[in-house]
Amino acid sequence: MYRYLLAFLLLTTAAQAQNVEFSKDRFGNDKDGLKAALKEIKAGDEWYEMDPPRYEQALSHYLAAQKFNPNNAQLNLRIGDSYLHSGFKPRALAYLQKAYQLNPDVDPRIHYLLGRGLHLNAKWQEAIAEYKRATPASGSKNTAAFTQDIQKKIKECEYGQKLAAKPTRVFIDNAGPGVNSPYPDYGPVITADESVILFTSRRDNSTGGQHDPETGGFFEDIYQSSRTGQGEWSAARNLGEPVNTDGHDATVGLAPDGQRMLMYMEDNGGDLHESDLRGTQWRKPQKLGSRINSRSHESSAAYTPDGRSLFFVTDKEGGLGARDIYKIEIDGRGPAINLGPTINTQYGEEGVFLHPDGKTMYFSSEGHNSMGGYDIFKSVFENGKWSAPENLGWPINTPDDDVFFVISASGRHGYYSSFRDDGLGSKDIYQITFLGPEKQPLLSQEDQLLASRVQPVKETLLAPPVAIASAQVTILKGTVTDDKTKEPLEATIDVIDNSRNQIIASFRANAQSGRYLVSLPSGINYGIVVRQEGYLFHSENFDLPAGAAYSEVVKDIALKKLDIGVKVVLNNIFFDFDKATLRTESTSELERLQKLLTETPALRLEISGHTDNVGNAAYNKDLSQRRAKSVVDYLVQKGISKDRLTFAGYGDTQPVAPNTTKGGRQLNRRTEFKVTGK
Repeated sequence: MYRYLLAFLLLTTAAQAQNVEFSKDRFGNDKDGLKAALKEIKAGDEWYEMDPPRYEQALSHYLAAQKFNPNNAQLNLRIGDSYLHSGFKPRALAYLQKAYQLNPDVDPRIHYLLGRGLHLNAKWQEAIAEYKRATPASGSKNTAAFTQDIQKKIKECEYGQKLAAKPTRVFIDNAGPGVNSPYPDYGPVITADESVILFTSRRDNSTGGQHDPETGGFFEDIYQSSRTGQGEWSAARNLGEPVNTDGHDATVGLAPDGQRMLMYMEDNGGDLHESDLRGTQWRKPQKLGSRINSRSHESSAAYTPDGRSLFFVTDKEGGLGARDIYKIEIDGRGPAINLGPTINTQYGEEGVFLHPDGKTMYFSSEGHNSMGGYDIFKSVFENGKWSAPENLGWPINTPDDDVFFVISASGRHGYYSSFRDDGLGSKDIYQITFLGPEKQPLLSQEDQLLASRVQPVKETLLAPPVAIASAQVTILKGTVTDDKTKEPLEATIDVIDNSRNQIIASFRANAQSGRYLVSLPSGINYGIVVRQEGYLFHSENFDLPAGAAYSEVVKDIALKKLDIGVKVVLNNIFFDFDKATLRTESTSELERLQKLLTETPALRLEISGHTDNVGNAAYNKDLSQRRAKSVVDYLVQKGISKDRLTFAGYGDTQPVAPNTTKGGRQLNRRTEFKVTGK
């Protein structure tokens, strides 16, 4: 017994002897080095012991001292603790382990801190063991809160272990030097087609060039980059005034077409503002109203695809947790509605983003089945309620905070910011490429059907292709120009639900480029109407059945002025099959035509019907004429004088596309009007 006790005492003494103090006895031969190291420790302690502590400022001083003496337990502990409160949290573990090795009694918090270090390095079981050994500080009045925190972190490790065992198939790549810099870059927002990215950065060319006195870094500014022809991001430019100010200015949301931006500005505790793009210039941000902003902190927001509602995050009173997600109609009068306990938890929610499909929401939460800090979740609004949030999984989510995630309309690429070893300096923006489920390895498997034969009959079994989940939305984009001059036009694009005869969204083409982008969630028969004062309207039809997969349609539109001989196709006039009976989905288009005639009393039109070349030519001509007459009859019933209208059926004699393809035949089956007088 004595022998074992002696051995234990000797081991303990040896372990304690490894801890090297910063003393003259130990470093008498290098007094200058010792003096410099002690000076660094004193400077670090001043930051570390502030209220609240300034860990990142302390860290640089502690690391300098640690180079002189790497074997001091207390210094290693403080370095580890400082890293736990920095962007590079996983680096804490090595220093905390060394501190414990040098002196197991270095700090009453050591097991908790070791648990955190192990947790942040995804060492799940080891972290759980340390959390179970952790105890509250002596005399602590918050034992219950400490116990609750430990239990939550153990649960996070258990969730993390399960999620890491079945990783999500993704590539995670640095967005590159066009976007990222040696300074912190974060908070990306993108247009639906990924052609433009805006983000927040703390660079040395920030507006005003001042440092934040609390963090020591530069103030936040908003930057913009665009896709080049090679698919890379162009060098990001500072948006400058009036968007960026001398204070903090940060991106939080962007409309799918990139024409409206939501941003955070540091006033009244932190409020949400909106700026819109006119040509190439972002206008001065306007503070959103008191129905959204409060005396509390509003930190992130997202538009619905129609631009009529807003999801936003606030910690105002009355919520379910630290921060909650709310929804509000922008032009309405009612209050913001809390999304409820399916989405919001007793913990914090953050970084809300609504996909252009209008029903899929991404957000970050400290609750649900987070593997640590904030994790990114997905929920879908169907049958009048939000689905249970789904963790996006490992390695997208990590044991650290994963916040402010956005995803392209295609669902193929996501973007967020992270501290990683391949970063360009500090926090960087990364692109996530979703690969879909893994294909089963059956491509070369051969099944021996008759093993008794000398030459067995073999059958090659091919695994079925695995489709990558596709978003149920269509992106319509292009440019609007004058038909003759080809100059871009700042036209209005109305999106109409033909089945309800209702405008559900309105957008504007960019004033300088004429570019527009509209996101169309599947499940609706859409009428698209492009209008500009002094021009005839232009219509398009997109009948997207429920479940229609993602597609991207480029449609350049040339608006025509009202001149004799000009023809306009009425793409949203529909007839019953093989009949001249107008369907109710035609109402909006017919009303537009009626309004045009009412507002232009001298206008005279020929309404004409056209078919493809399938079937009997005489029958097609008769059908097209009867359909044109149905349109005229409708307009006359609505009060338009009959002598202003004529009708004609041309059958297949005036094709606008080859009849050799399905798409060409569809274009030839049309109703149009021609200006015959004005």
